[in-house]
Amino acid sequence: MNGVLIQLLVLAGVAVFLILRLRSVLGTREGFEKPAVTRNETPDRRANFEVIEGGPDRDIVDNVPEASPAADALAAMKRVDPDFTVSEFLQGARGAYEMILMAFEKGDVASIRPFISEDIYDVFSDVIATREAEGLTVEATFIGISEIAVQDVEFNADTKEAEVAIRFTGEYTYTVRDKAGDIVEGGPNSTKRQRDVWTFARAMGSNDPNWVLVSTGE
Repeated sequence: MNGVLIQLLVLAGVAVFLILRLRSVLGTREGFEKPAVTRNETPDRRANFEVIEGGPDRDIVDNVPEASPAADALAAMKRVDPDFTVSEFLQGARGAYEMILMAFEKGDVASIRPFISEDIYDVFSDVIATREAEGLTVEATFIGISEIAVQDVEFNADTKEAEVAIRFTGEYTYTVRDKAGDIVEGGPNSTKRQRDVWTFARAMGSNDPNWVLVSTGE
């Protein structure tokens, strides 16, 4: 009996040793651990991922209807000038609208000369000259733009000349005084809402990055 007992104890010790050895090599798995990925599982996982290419340009279709003439024109402009984006253009147009509008109202057309066409310069200058001849002065403070959107786009592939019409709705305080300083229109607390459609032009791909205001309307 003593010999049999000794043999059982030896076998039990060997079994415990093997179990501890396996645990140290393989580790343990507890709770909701993710199963190990084998080489055979990798192709199946990769098949679940698809790269979608050739989709719509969100920079364009977020601003004009997809497949519209305006969208086609913007896409052609981007092919000529890869650095052009509609979102950055609209940001620049927002700043240009405030700058040009306030310069016109205050009679300082010289400061915006590089950003307007010859025709626009002549029209603005005539209006300012008429106001001065009548002894009128304008006080204006820009408040903000409540609407800005692309209305139309034209692109000449031959000349690379692009024209983008933007619809603006801006607000600013507006006070007109006569020679005596009396208010004849508006007032310090009067807000004027201005709706405009301005068209900016530029030769795409040219070294001059500036867009020029070429027409105004409502």
